[in-house]
Amino acid sequence: MAEEKRQLHAIVHGRVQGVSFRYYTLLRAQELGLVGWVRNLPDRTVEVLAEGPRPALDQLVSFLWSGPPAARVTDVQVTWHAPSGQFERFEIR
Repeated sequence: MAEEKRQLHAIVHGRVQGVSFRYYTLLRAQELGLVGWVRNLPDRTVEVLAEGPRPALDQLVSFLWSGPPAARVTDVQVTWHAPSGQFERFEIR
């Protein structure tokens, strides 16, 4: 039986812009076989929308709490949704 797919929406707070956070999130999502996107927001947070199997998404959330070495994450707000199925790959927006 195939694993249930979910959609993860996360907002990452802290020192997360200007530290290659989007690039490392892209790499980690690709390693995990996830689709979706990551982008900087004007309030200096990073937004992530990813779809895939729940265990892989949980691993991405764990990564978001640490980020790359120069990042200093203070909070990750996570919400879960049904997948949209509209993404073919993971990208930086």
